[in-house]
Amino acid sequence: MPLYETVLIARNDVTQQQVESIADEIGTELETDGGSVKKREYWGLRGLAYRVKKNRKAHYMLLALDAKPAFVTEMERKLGLNEDVLRFMTVRIEEVDEAPSAILSRKSDERERGFRGPKPAGRFESGRRRGFDDREEFRARDGFAGPDEFRAGIEE
Repeated sequence: MPLYETVLIARNDVTQQQVESIADEIGTELETDGGSVKKREYWGLRGLAYRVKKNRKAHYMLLALDAKPAFVTEMERKLGLNEDVLRFMTVRIEEVDEAPSAILSRKSDERERGFRGPKPAGRFESGRRRGFDDREEFRARDGFAGPDEFRAGIEE
C-alpha cells in the first residue's frame, strides 16, 4: 500500500485530548481497512500565519499512514465535515522517516538555547542609554536641586 503524510490543524477551542481522539478515530478506521499508522506526532498549539475561520492559533497533528487511496479519499471527506478541523493536507511519500519531524526537533532546540546575552541597542535608538549615573549628572549640570539639597535648604 502507498504511504501518506497527513497534517491536520484543529481549532484552538478544542483540547489536546480531542485532537488525539480525532487521530484515534482515523487510526481505528484505518486498521479495520487493513492499513496502519506508521508515525504520529502532536506538534502542539501554534500560531497561524493568518486567521482561519476566526482562529489565530491551532493544534497541529502529523500522521504517517500506510493506506489505500480509497481510504485517504474517505478520510479527507470526513475531516472536511468535522467542525473542529480547520485545515488538513495529505501528501503521498516514498518512505516514512522514523526520526522526529523538523517541527519537533526545532522545538527542542529552542528549549536548549537559554540565555543568549544582553540585547543590543534598539533599531531606532542612538545607542547611548541613560542610566542612573547619567541622571544625577544631568541634574547637577542643569542646576536641578535634588531631594537632599532641597531639604537642606528648608532646615536652615
